[in-house]
Amino acid sequence: MKTNYLGKSKLSVVIALSAASVAFAQSVKDTTKTKDIDAVILKGVTDIAKDRKTPVAVSNIKAAQIIERTGNQELVEILNTTPSVYATKSGGGFGDSGITLRGFESRNVAVMVNGMPVNDMEGGTVYMSNWTGLADVTSTIQVQRGLGSSKLAIASVGGTMNFLTRSADMKQGGVFRLGIGNDNYFKTSIAYNTGKSQKGWSSSFLLGRQAGSTYVENTNYEAYTYYFALGYQPSAKHNLQFMITSAPQWHDQRSYAPTIASYIKYNPDHDGTPYRQYNSDFGYYTDANGNRIALSNRSNYYSKPVMMLNWDWTINEKSTLSTVVYMSNGRGGGTGDLGRVGGKGMSSFYDTNGHYDYDKIFAANAAVNVNTANAGSTLIRRSSINSHNWYGILMNFQHKLNDNWNLSVGTDDRYYYGYHYQVASNLYGASGYKDDKNKNIAPNVVSNLYDYKKMTWNPFGGSTAPMSDRIGYSNDGEVLWYSGFGQVEYTKDKLSAFIQGSVSNQAYQRIDDFIISGVTKQQGQVVDRKTGFKNLFGYTVKGGLNYNIDSHHNVFGNIGYYSKQPFMNSVYPSNFQVVNPTLTNEKIFGSEIGYGFKSAKFNAKINLYRTEWRDRWYRRGNIANIDGNGNTGYSEISGITQLHQGAEFEANYKVNKYLELEGMFSYGDYKYKGNATGSNFLDDNTPVTTNGSNTSVLYLDGVKVGGSNNSIPQTTASLGATIIPVEDLRIYGTWQYVGRIYSAMNVADFLTPGKEALQLPDFNLLNIGASYKLKLKGTNQSLSIGANVYNLLDTTYIQDGATNVKAKQASDFATPALYEAYQATLYKGIDPSNRVFFGFGRTWSTTISFNF
Repeated sequence: MKTNYLGKSKLSVVIALSAASVAFAQSVKDTTKTKDIDAVILKGVTDIAKDRKTPVAVSNIKAAQIIERTGNQELVEILNTTPSVYATKSGGGFGDSGITLRGFESRNVAVMVNGMPVNDMEGGTVYMSNWTGLADVTSTIQVQRGLGSSKLAIASVGGTMNFLTRSADMKQGGVFRLGIGNDNYFKTSIAYNTGKSQKGWSSSFLLGRQAGSTYVENTNYEAYTYYFALGYQPSAKHNLQFMITSAPQWHDQRSYAPTIASYIKYNPDHDGTPYRQYNSDFGYYTDANGNRIALSNRSNYYSKPVMMLNWDWTINEKSTLSTVVYMSNGRGGGTGDLGRVGGKGMSSFYDTNGHYDYDKIFAANAAVNVNTANAGSTLIRRSSINSHNWYGILMNFQHKLNDNWNLSVGTDDRYYYGYHYQVASNLYGASGYKDDKNKNIAPNVVSNLYDYKKMTWNPFGGSTAPMSDRIGYSNDGEVLWYSGFGQVEYTKDKLSAFIQGSVSNQAYQRIDDFIISGVTKQQGQVVDRKTGFKNLFGYTVKGGLNYNIDSHHNVFGNIGYYSKQPFMNSVYPSNFQVVNPTLTNEKIFGSEIGYGFKSAKFNAKINLYRTEWRDRWYRRGNIANIDGNGNTGYSEISGITQLHQGAEFEANYKVNKYLELEGMFSYGDYKYKGNATGSNFLDDNTPVTTNGSNTSVLYLDGVKVGGSNNSIPQTTASLGATIIPVEDLRIYGTWQYVGRIYSAMNVADFLTPGKEALQLPDFNLLNIGASYKLKLKGTNQSLSIGANVYNLLDTTYIQDGATNVKAKQASDFATPALYEAYQATLYKGIDPSNRVFFGFGRTWSTTISFNF
């Protein structure tokens, strides 16, 4: 079911999803010159890699390309033309994208906004739905693959993605933008920049809104963006920039990957092909008027306002001090089901079309007397809250020792408090939900509901739910982060080099409000409500060298070692108050060499890399049927060693003023070394036994690396062409190839030696688009129009796999006829019981902008 959001267009005209510095009178001219980057961003502690100077593998995506080609795609998808990057829509909900870099998922890629780290401080995750406004405020996305040049104490295992926004002191002007696309996509934004006054003041603002649905069934969404920047430069020595931005949103999801067989079974055309839009996470109920109403079981909502004050102080001609103070108080969470009715969970209530029959659920719930029934005897939609208060300061002092030597020292300090609990979101016809998880009170019936579509606009976060409304669990995470860093840089003639290091202390404390402090026992120990802080020390050391052979050729190399503190869920595994007895830092060793060629028309880069990651620990959640009885749960895996190595190439060629070409190719070899240990648990932390034990050896040695929730390809390539037949008209197309794709890892799939990761079919995609800018005569105003078509050939492909079920062999069947019948069910050689996400079919968007 699709909801028409065009009816809210009057509000949309005034509000939108961009950011002040977006595209004021922007031409579509693009460049990768670092001096252009420096001219439009807040400098602070951004650690921009400079071409032919900084010895790291780096790619830049500029604002013109972002605005021209993103349309209604996920922002990170524009990075698919970057070597070793694989960005997908994952389940397909708005902002639910996933990204890997050199085979590492986003939680092990340092994601920054103007040099400020934004990875979750408890688990390293990055939810792009919290940052949808970046598509409009970003002047450059700089992707540094590998160790990167950031001086901060961050473990960028796969690399660094830095979203660089424009400063407030841009030239005066504004833009109004309107976009439409498939499935009721509708986006509007208005932005304006005052320019800098004679007294040094400047400001920018942007308001935006977008709404509609994605290609997938019942993935309606509504999102807003506000952005305000204020700049003040009282003298040549001081420059202050204040920024506040947020993108409050809600969106319905497809978080559970259906089986291939289900995609085919529930295709309305019944032609034996997969129905790529199929979503098993929603259903229908009948209202009082007899209308059939769609209702989502899985949804996400969040508001993450960020306030940042940047102060650049030029102390003298040799010394500068940059300071960034920031605050982010996020509120929101995600919905799902909780409880059972008549002993049945949600999967027992599918109708003949593969959707939930809510009428049956409502009727079953209504028959339950929650006051006399056991706890958890009704089936409801809960909301799992993942809110936080986050405060930090970054300081970087730079001193020029002489013409060749530069010194930098600084600190990165943060405080984080995360709120984690569940509340009722929809009772699905029940009179309430009885919960017994809070051991401090008797089982209580909860009936207060929290509507995920009511977005919060409080820039300071706002209140949390009272304890009386909390169900399931209620635990908080507190993180203290202290770090210092330093760098020595040498530059002379053709040579540039750096050595840098950092030390950090991360202190984790877990607070559980549902246990009885001093009474509850976990893993044989009496535990308290607060665990006390567990301090973990880590450090990084890295260095690199670049040598410019002449004005065209350069070579570079870098090497580094990280002692990385594990995430909070490995410090306190299994959601208990007990510190992991085998806790150890993860060790990462990386090295890289590269060559670059630069000329007026042709530029190329090639590099080789190797990264080894030892003692990795990770948790994979939302695993369906983990116990064979239809229950969901999670896996905890420790002692993992991964080896990622490969080669990358990228180039661009300006044939003449009418034609430009660009391309990239990356080939990786990502595999596990040695075996690991894994344990499975239900969502309520009940251990799941396998062969009589909760702990199993995972035979991973030599197995290709798959993601925790999405797939990882080991070969990617793209080739693009842009034709400029006349001035200001651009017609472009991009071919993308993804190959050697391996599905996510399941613990149960590697309990015996000799198993292999499931390889998914390779695929090719073609995207095209065009843009034209009409300059209005006698003014500085212009009108721009652009259009994009994604997956032009409507290719059917699997973008992500969640399981590793191998196709059966003839020896697995009693007769040849049974084997032949089974082979007929295979999808491109893959067992149809595998759970996957198909990529979107053909989609489109168009945008018109008025620059003034």
